[in-house]
Order: sequence, then structure tokens, then C-alpha cells
Amino acid sequence: MQISQPSMSPKPFIHQPIVFEQLPEPVFYLSRTMPCDTIYPPHIHRWGEFVYSFCGVLELQAEGSLFRVPPNYGLWLPPETEHKGLNRHASIHCSLYIEPDLAAYKGLPTVTCALTINAMVRAMLNHLCLQPPQTPYTADESRLLEVIVDQLAVAPCAGSYLPTSDDPALSKVLAYLEDHPGNNSPVRQLAERFGTTERTLARKAQRDLGMPLSEWRQRLKVVQAMPMLQAGATVESVALDLGYSTASAFIAMFRRLLEMTPDEYRKNAE
Repeated sequence: MQISQPSMSPKPFIHQPIVFEQLPEPVFYLSRTMPCDTIYPPHIHRWGEFVYSFCGVLELQAEGSLFRVPPNYGLWLPPETEHKGLNRHASIHCSLYIEPDLAAYKGLPTVTCALTINAMVRAMLNHLCLQPPQTPYTADESRLLEVIVDQLAVAPCAGSYLPTSDDPALSKVLAYLEDHPGNNSPVRQLAERFGTTERTLARKAQRDLGMPLSEWRQRLKVVQAMPMLQAGATVESVALDLGYSTASAFIAMFRRLLEMTPDEYRKNAE
């Protein structure tokens, strides 16, 4: 898959949402190639939407939260959910628009959340990206889309892949780590830097992020690594920039979290 080159214009690209009186199909597939700094203005539609990025990180705001979702996850937006988005980097992603009655019948979540996507669903979405169906859909195309919806209905809900926090101390720590992804300071030192204790910081991370701070830091490194890999940086240089002493340690972490190696991710983005 070829990603378009980022625009040289300093102005962001404004992508206007699709407007339908009704969906052309009960499950309607649409893929897009977007330049960097694409803005999706706030909008609402009456159908549900599942968004999946073939490369890069989805960033959408909905229900008062920021959702950042890398490949091997997708984002589910229930019907009538206001949302807006920003693509900081060039990307290819797709949407499945699902009629409200069908979404309810299949038992899709009633809240916005990241869904863990298995290898079979990824393969079906990749197939649709390479051979997008044209309306009216054939019986085989409709059946394939319904199978995907069935799989989404039973996919584990992961909330936000890289959640945020409104807590004054924890939010400062998270912002610092985002600005310094290669920082490997122990949690104790981070806590002292921002005037709290290791125990308090650990408790707040579990409460607000739903995971230990160490897990959040590794997810951040994956998110930071993806645009670097897409830009052509070597695995070794990315590992070094993200604070790893060896490329093999970085590769092992990347594979554990994304179920693919950095080189496999890069090839998928080509």
C-alpha cells in the first residue's frame, strides 16, 4: 500500500465527512489515503462506524476522551456519537459504516472503544483495501462484510490504546514522557521530578490508565516508532532514539505489542 507524500503546505488538510441520506449498504466499506495533518471536523452520523488504520495511529476524540489506536486495534464509534480526528502523519485507513439496527442486533458496544483485531479480521480488511467493493455489493461481498461485523461483536474491548489522565501529577509525567520517549528513568525518579511518590504515581496510573506506567511507556514507544519507520529510519536508529540499548530488545517489545516486527510493519506501510 502506497502512502501519499505529506503536503508541503503549512495549513492542515480539512477532510469533510461523508453525507448520506441513508447508507448505500447495511454495512458500507470506505477506504481513504490521507496526507499528514489531516483534520476531521466534529460531526455526528446516525450509523455506527468502525475505523481501522493499515499503518499509522488513529487519533480521534469522542465522548470527552482522546483515543489513539495503532494497527492490530480498531476504533468503534456507536451511532449518534460526535467525534473529530487528527492524522499527524500520512496514513491509509478504512471505515465500516453499520446501520444502527444491525449494530444493535449484532451486539456491538454502546460506548466508544478500541477493539482488539485478530489476524483473520486484519486479513479480510487488507483484502478489502486491495479490492474495495463497489455498490451494489455482490452477495459474496456482503457476506464478507457481515463476517467482519460478527468478529467485531466478539472482539475484546481495550478502551483507548494509549489513554490520558486529567490528574495534575500524572498528566505532567505522561506529557514529559511523550516529549522524551527515550527516557528510561525509573518510576521513582519520575515521581520525584513531579513532586509525588512512586506508590502514588503507580496507583494513579492503574486508576486512570488501567495499566502500569511501564506498560503505558512501552505503548508510547510503539506509537512513536511507527512514523519513524514509515519515514525510512533503520530499526537500529529507532531503537536507539527510543532508549533501547539493542535493536533486538526493541524488536521483541514491538512484536509483543503489535504482533508484527518493525520490518513487517514497514512493509505493510509501503
